[in-house]
Amino acid sequence: MAIRRFFTERAFLPQGWADHVLIEIGEDGTILRVTPDSAPGESERASGPVLPAIPNLHSHAFQRAMAGRAEHAAGSEDSFWTWRQVMYGFVGKLDPDSLEAIAAQLYVEMLKAGYSSVAEFHYLHHDPDGRPYADPAEMSWRILAAARTAGIALTHLPVLYAAGGFGRVPAGAGQRRFLNGAESFLQIVDRVAQAAKDAADLRVGIAPHSLRAVPPALLDQVVSELDVVLPGAPIHIHIAEQVKEVEECIAWSGARPVEWLLDHMTVNGRWCLVHATHMTEAETERLAESGAVAGLCPTTEANLGDGFFPACAYLAAGGKFGIGSDSHISVSPIEELRWLEYGQRLQHRKRNMLHADKNGSVGAHLWRNAAEGGAEALGFTAGRIAAGCRADFIVLDPECPTLAGLTGDALIDGLVFAGNVNPVRDVMVGGRWVVRDSHHAREEEIAARYRAALKRIG
Repeated sequence: MAIRRFFTERAFLPQGWADHVLIEIGEDGTILRVTPDSAPGESERASGPVLPAIPNLHSHAFQRAMAGRAEHAAGSEDSFWTWRQVMYGFVGKLDPDSLEAIAAQLYVEMLKAGYSSVAEFHYLHHDPDGRPYADPAEMSWRILAAARTAGIALTHLPVLYAAGGFGRVPAGAGQRRFLNGAESFLQIVDRVAQAAKDAADLRVGIAPHSLRAVPPALLDQVVSELDVVLPGAPIHIHIAEQVKEVEECIAWSGARPVEWLLDHMTVNGRWCLVHATHMTEAETERLAESGAVAGLCPTTEANLGDGFFPACAYLAAGGKFGIGSDSHISVSPIEELRWLEYGQRLQHRKRNMLHADKNGSVGAHLWRNAAEGGAEALGFTAGRIAAGCRADFIVLDPECPTLAGLTGDALIDGLVFAGNVNPVRDVMVGGRWVVRDSHHAREEEIAARYRAALKRIG
């Protein structure tokens, strides 16, 4: 086996910062050994400090092309629900070619920002009239093609969507491209899972869209069948994002969404509960105890007026989390982490809320937890610079002014909280460089296809 040797003066390891670190990587992109206090020898040398890259655990790729198109007030009652109607109108314009072009552009942006992998919560399955394509997995293939083109690791999550609201309310016209029954949905999952069997950079799971869109019997059925064909595969679900959703769930079942899910399903470390914004203290503690990952998307949650996730209580209870860019109003792990902390400061009117101990670094604590929790949610052994993990790294630009004079955990505090210049210089995914000197090798051609797709969409 050919071993690649990579040396950095400083690396953020699971136990903290280390100096003069030699990282040895196997042909499959897995880290074999990490040795601090080493000599570089003939190794390839990093140009700056090295951190584990962040997984992006929640993405709707097509929404990248509508970012900024829903910020014009349509009345005094604009909300998540009116935004959703704008999104449905946009969905009707997309064809397979435009979806692939948009996703490839997004994934390049993610890589350049310091994301190494993405969980694609993919519900755009059918043609604009709601008819399946000749290949029912056509739109999934386009997501996979975009990820390969960009070089990002992908956890593909076909979305199950069967109803328009709690109690099997019929779906509306804007949702017809999303709809599947159990058989047609599992056919898509199976086809993509076959392609993922020997792919190091591809995982497959499922995403029951939400409790309002997936009736209980259907949820039980698909999770049970997933356990047969893909045991242990990730399961992601939107939950408790909006107050109205919580109220409708109580009216339907007598229970709140997170409460209902924990009472009726075996929720554990394979689950990612996306948003979970509106929880009681009891729900917050139960979610933390379950071992599931909370999927937090602070910039989208702010853009849509969702509310604040109870992060202080959740982390105090030992809860795991990761971050996602969701609707891609922002494509920056730095901004997601910054606003996760700022949301708590605004709620509690205090500073430095999310840390490991009273003298701890906020930035380092957030980065470590988002990397590890995100990797778990995606089903990759990653998020840590350690033997047995994927070699998914970022290298910071040592000349970036916002990082000047900062060392150790203070460097990550500066990374997260000081300024808006992207300090990510190089990005490695599975042992391969995909961004060098802040440039992606295919970014110009991918951007040209993206602009052409937007011109077609209008």
